Amino acid sequence: MLELARVVKQYRVGEQQVRALDEVSMRIEAGQFTSIIGPSGSGKSTLLHLLGALDRPDEGSIRFRGTEIGDLDEDAQAAFRLQQVGFVFQFFNLLPTLSAWENVAVPKLLDGTGLRKAKPRALELLDLVGLGDRAQHRPAELSGGQMQRVAVARALIMDPPLILADEPTGNLDSKTGASILALLGDITAQGNSVVMVTHDMGAVAYCDRVITLHDGRIDADDLVADRVDA
Repeated sequence: MLELARVVKQYRVGEQQVRALDEVSMRIEAGQFTSIIGPSGSGKSTLLHLLGALDRPDEGSIRFRGTEIGDLDEDAQAAFRLQQVGFVFQFFNLLPTLSAWENVAVPKLLDGTGLRKAKPRALELLDLVGLGDRAQHRPAELSGGQMQRVAVARALIMDPPLILADEPTGNLDSKTGASILALLGDITAQGNSVVMVTHDMGAVAYCDRVITLHDGRIDADDLVADRVDA
C-alpha cells in the first residue's frame, strides 16, 4: 500500500547538515500493524511525518497506492491527510469546547459534511471504542484513556486506509495503554494499516512487525511471532 525507496531527509543544525533519514526503503502492507522503534534522534518522528505528508523528502520516493505523495501540491497533500490518513497523537489534540462525538466528527466538518449528518457515524465509532455512554462529555470530563479512545475514533471517521500513531500510550497507565494497543490491532482486521512510533517496548508485542531505526537508517525489520490480540 505504501512504498518508500531510498528516502533522504536532511536538516541543518547550526553549520552542520544532519541526515534524519538516510536512504530508507520499506513497504507498508495493507492490514499490518507496524511499530517504529529506536533511540531519540534515530529518525522515527521524521519518518512518521513523511508518511503522513506533513513533510516532503529531500531525495527518494514515497508512493501511496501508486501515487507519489511527495510530488503533490499543498492542497492535494492536505486532501491526502484528511481523506487517506488518520492521526493519533500522544497528547490527544481534542478541542476542549466540543463534546466527544463532536471531536470525532471534526474531520467530516473539514471535508464539508454538516454536523448533523456526521453525528450518526461519530456515535457509531464511539460505540466501537467503548465510549457510547460518553458521547456528550467534553474532554475535561474524560480520563486520559477515554480521551485517547476519542482520538482513535476521530482517526477512523474518514475510513482512512492508513493510521499513524505517535506515542499513543505515552501518557497512559499500562492497563489503559494495553487496551489502546489492542484496539489499534483490531483496526488492522478491517484491512487498515497502522504505523506506530513508540519508545514502549511492551507495545511491540501488539504489532505484526517491528522496524528499528538507528541514525536514520533501518537497523532491523522483524516480524512478531506471537502477537498479543487482546
